[in-house]
Amino acid sequence: MKGPYADQAVNEIYELLFCDHPENYRQSIQPPRRYPWDVILSDTPNVKDLNKVIMDTMVESRIRLIACHILKTLHQEPPEKILLGVIVEIGMDGGLDVLAAFRDGSARYINYTSRLLIWEHSDLHSALLTKKIFDESERIVAQIGPWNQPRKIFPSTGNLRISFLMSDGLYFGEGPVNILFKDPMAGPALNAATEMLQYITEKVK
Repeated sequence: MKGPYADQAVNEIYELLFCDHPENYRQSIQPPRRYPWDVILSDTPNVKDLNKVIMDTMVESRIRLIACHILKTLHQEPPEKILLGVIVEIGMDGGLDVLAAFRDGSARYINYTSRLLIWEHSDLHSALLTKKIFDESERIVAQIGPWNQPRKIFPSTGNLRISFLMSDGLYFGEGPVNILFKDPMAGPALNAATEMLQYITEKVK
């Protein structure tokens, strides 16, 4: 697998952020599998069970997104249109900076140097920041359409991509970093993501 980082293990983590390769979990989640993994990794996916996982707010957002992806491969629509993840990627001279925020309050940050930060347990402030990211992102999604082609490779140096992981598929916007941060539509969501990144990196020092 070719990716943005020299470390192959980091490339694998990067790929997992998008929650669109359920087969990547088969080796790590061994039988007997319990809910929701019994649904996600079933050899014969059941639409009703997948919909249950998608709508279950007690299930991690990333797992719900995997269920959405499987449902799409079955040519079925999700019960509701829900934003479950927001990923901001910035191509830098030294590598790729990536922040992934999920609706359940968890987050992942991969620094351009390949340093990884995992944020699993949201607190009051990070929950407010997550809500801000998602509120602003939902305003963007309401004005753009889904991407119905294979996911693009990571953005080039100087470019920024903000991806919206929706229950009905992938939405995204991309352009020069300085332009998007000043954009009336994208700017507020990117500023909220920056606040989130600053907060969680400070908390884990």
